[in-house]
Amino acid sequence: MEKNITKYPNLKEIEQMVWRQLQDTFSSVMKNILEDMDQQIAEERDKKRYRLIDKRKYHITSLFGEIELNRNYYRDRETGEYVFLLDRYLEFEDAGSFSPLIEEVAIELAVQGPSYRKAASTLETLLGYRVISHEAIRQHLLQASSIPKKREHVHQPVLFVEVDGLFVKRQGKRKKGKEEKIAAVHQGWEVNGKRVRLKNKRHFVHEGNQPFWEAFEDFLIENFEYDPTIHKLVINGDGANWITTCRDYFKDRAFFSLDRFHVAREIRSLFRHHPRYRPIRKALASYDYEKLLTELNSAVGTLEDDEQEERLEAFIRQLEKYPEALGDYRNWLKEQGIDTTGMRPMGSAEGTMSVFAKRLKNGRSWVDKGVSAMFTGLVAYLDKLTLKTLFGRIEKWTETKVEKNPPRYYKEKVTSTIGEATRDNVLYLKGKANIPVYKALKELSGF
Repeated sequence: MEKNITKYPNLKEIEQMVWRQLQDTFSSVMKNILEDMDQQIAEERDKKRYRLIDKRKYHITSLFGEIELNRNYYRDRETGEYVFLLDRYLEFEDAGSFSPLIEEVAIELAVQGPSYRKAASTLETLLGYRVISHEAIRQHLLQASSIPKKREHVHQPVLFVEVDGLFVKRQGKRKKGKEEKIAAVHQGWEVNGKRVRLKNKRHFVHEGNQPFWEAFEDFLIENFEYDPTIHKLVINGDGANWITTCRDYFKDRAFFSLDRFHVAREIRSLFRHHPRYRPIRKALASYDYEKLLTELNSAVGTLEDDEQEERLEAFIRQLEKYPEALGDYRNWLKEQGIDTTGMRPMGSAEGTMSVFAKRLKNGRSWVDKGVSAMFTGLVAYLDKLTLKTLFGRIEKWTETKVEKNPPRYYKEKVTSTIGEATRDNVLYLKGKANIPVYKALKELSGF
């Protein structure tokens, strides 16, 4: 090694060099391909209709840097409007300067990450330059909308529903927060070893003035092959009035199950160190609501202070309103002639809320349009829906994505253009042929 006087760059320097060179190469390749496409459009256009005016410069901010190109500008003799036919063919008319991939990645980071600012700074860290502002990401999400899937087939005569509310703060002085009403629908459970997954889970966020359960049933009809005269619902939630009204709306078409997580949490809070704690827990675990209420009533007057006694009495009054909700829904389904094999206890509402809470709470406050847009993005991500944006569509998280095969000419054009752009533009390839860096890059070039 002492005889080797060649100065080697370190790994970080090589990585930075290659990355910057790839960015330059990408911009060059994109410029050549787009200008070639624009020229082809010019030659094949309806020349009687579209009069070529001149060429105009345009800048596109992409994941790999800024692309500068000259594109043809036309006047449409039929409509009198001025157009860039290249933008029309690219489905990029009036789209501004950000590429669709910039928009897609930025929105995905904003939806899955902690904030718009973090999404913008993450892109800047990865790419080495300021790509898009947090406000621009927010504006793009505000104008996004989800595209519905085809109606899903219902595989059995029952759907399972987990319902809960999420309190979200609002921006502005004296502006009160609002409870967002959310339901998750699924078609049962898939067990894979120790992991359990909910089948075909979909999410409904209530908006508008329509009563919650009426709007929810409309959602079921639009998104599932749901027939109110055939299918039963098992609805799990806490004792909030807006949730328990499902008993009146659906009547004998649904079973309301009081969320056992909330019941168990209240019991633990009241009786953690109480001698009756174990029998009360056993009664809850066995779905014996009569014994549970008996145990709770027997504990009245034995708690430590008046505040706990008041909480216990309120808790008992709530449970006595609908004691059957503490029972096992599977017994009710069996009475309806439905096979309950593979069905498990309900209780994933809290887990569903935690996904939304992670992005919407933690000290954040929102305007109504902002929280609605974020719900749109979150539901699209969770339900694997295509998200229609200003510049195109986000389909990265969808389950079934049909690969579009571009014309063979453009595949060949991309390959040849990359080859031409990368030849003779890496400084180390212009140096001595016998040094290791030269040999390594030459092997990697592939051209």
